[in-house]
Amino acid sequence: MALKTGLVGLPNVGKSTFCTVDPHVAITEVPDKRLDQLAEIFGSKKVIPTTVQFVDIAGLVKGASKGEGLGNQFLGNIMEVDLVLHVLRCFEDADITHVHNEVNPLDDFEVIVTELMLKDLESVVKRKERLANFLKGAKSKNASTQQVKEWETEQDLMNKIEEALSNSNHDQVISLFNKLKETGINSIPLLSGKKFLVIANLSEDDYAENNYKNNQHYQALVEKFGQERVIPVSAKIESELAQMNDDEAQEMLDSLGITEKGLDNIIERAYNNLGLITFFTCGPKEAHAWSITHNSKAPEAGGEIHSDLQRGFICAEVYNCEDLFQVGTEQKLKETGKLRTEGKEYVIKDGDVINIRFNV
Repeated sequence: MALKTGLVGLPNVGKSTFCTVDPHVAITEVPDKRLDQLAEIFGSKKVIPTTVQFVDIAGLVKGASKGEGLGNQFLGNIMEVDLVLHVLRCFEDADITHVHNEVNPLDDFEVIVTELMLKDLESVVKRKERLANFLKGAKSKNASTQQVKEWETEQDLMNKIEEALSNSNHDQVISLFNKLKETGINSIPLLSGKKFLVIANLSEDDYAENNYKNNQHYQALVEKFGQERVIPVSAKIESELAQMNDDEAQEMLDSLGITEKGLDNIIERAYNNLGLITFFTCGPKEAHAWSITHNSKAPEAGGEIHSDLQRGFICAEVYNCEDLFQVGTEQKLKETGKLRTEGKEYVIKDGDVINIRFNV
């Protein structure tokens, strides 16, 4: 599954920097040194990493929920992404005008989230009206007891979500929306219920040598959202790195005292936030990395490769790439029992190399 993330933010915060190929979309390879090691062991002619899609979601202004600016397009685009990345400006620059004439990333975040919650509030009110009609006509429609129970459960959660939205309680909205998804009830999606991370866009000087730790705006974001949810980045540096080859990029990173690209950090945090892991398929033709959600079983991994592999799943030959790196060959893995055959209930682990046996 290719991870799709949406970059949101007010004008002039640095969103478009992450979409360097196209002004609106960028497909970025997920860095994984294990894939290169596997390709070398198998002599693979082709290396295919898994990818992340960054979508620059334009059109956000105050009033977006009412269709102001490109509001309707913005709200439609954000519904399609797996993860929202809030790009918040944390640098002063007299040459780059801030839409509100003041750099305040917490206020910027509130503007964005308020527009999402206002639109969600409209959707929740409409859904509640429909649920009331469903329950009112349950007997005449010969609805099952199970169906009525689901409508009642959804109605209760919708009441709580409406209250949370009315009180602008974003954390509670996310919690309640997750609870609704856990019930398995097919309800309306919520824009403000999306998982999110915060990108603190810093100046070059603040980003170099970890100087951002003293940036008051970055500190305010960490205090509100926690260290794990806030990603320090300099969009200007990332833009320059994107134009360089690997050696030049590494030289620049070393000179600035930066240990990893901001984009790589974003991808890693996004993976962790969505509970994704990577598994591999390898051979002389290609070494291929695939993304899948944590706790997925072997047939689901097969389905990521091709639907026939899930439909006709028989078994999976499995080992972890770290075991292969230690011994060097699959033959030695067989001798030690590390290469094994697993059935439908096997849960895929991060770094697994699999070969699906199937029949359709």
